[in-house]
Amino acid sequence: MAYEAFELTVKDHVAHLALNRPGKLNTMIPAFWTEIVEIFKTLEQDPTVRAAVISSTGRHFTAGMDLSVFTSLVPATGDQGRLREQLRRIVLTIQECFNVIEKARFPVLAAIQGGCIGGGVDMVTACDMRYCSADAFFQVAEINIGMTADVGTLQRLPHVLPSGMVRELAYTGRRLSARQALAFGLVNEVFETHDALVDGVLAIAAEIAGHSPLAVAGTKEMLNYARDHSVSDSLNYIATWNAAMFIGNDMAEAFAAKAAKRPPVYEDLQPVTGRLFG
Repeated sequence: MAYEAFELTVKDHVAHLALNRPGKLNTMIPAFWTEIVEIFKTLEQDPTVRAAVISSTGRHFTAGMDLSVFTSLVPATGDQGRLREQLRRIVLTIQECFNVIEKARFPVLAAIQGGCIGGGVDMVTACDMRYCSADAFFQVAEINIGMTADVGTLQRLPHVLPSGMVRELAYTGRRLSARQALAFGLVNEVFETHDALVDGVLAIAAEIAGHSPLAVAGTKEMLNYARDHSVSDSLNYIATWNAAMFIGNDMAEAFAAKAAKRPPVYEDLQPVTGRLFG
């Protein structure tokens, strides 16, 4: 399927989503928001997908929300209470466009070059890991246009960066360089060039895809749960999870492969069809 804002490929258990509007700085046009949900729904239905990479094209990863999206959100005339309730629902729907990244049962890795601005920060903070090129910078730019960021940055970034740094970025709208992003832990690694970045991140995704997809899905579930719950609650959850998941075949395959000195071969997860029956 052809997309307006993305190019999607799936190879060797790794999905690769590339923002493909470099001439427009990969701004997040209306099609972006519908397509990203459609893509992740499609990937969830593909049992061969075990990891995903989001990269981009051109000079900047993304310049953030396109102005056409802002203008389309202006409520029509009418009762203000009802219009504000409608606007709240719209914002929640937009938030879900990045929640799908976090909810995906496979890890999602971001490969960032140039500017990652505004909505770009919302998107990459929903990813499991972030990597960037040496020319990258990150900017919580909403404060510069007189608004409070509302699609995930202020909720997820405090789990990645120190509180004081998050507040400085959010209050000032200044840029965080690739070097600073690495020092503060926003990114795992800085690559010298864009090509090296994409190749390197795809290689990391391939390494993840070589492990048990059931174990990887469980690990992501537990890490996300632990972020939002107490240690006690999280330990209780993993005990229940593994009481069910230990019955799978993957541990036996891992031990057999190690004994035979061969790569393990794991069965794909079942597709998520979205249907209750059939």
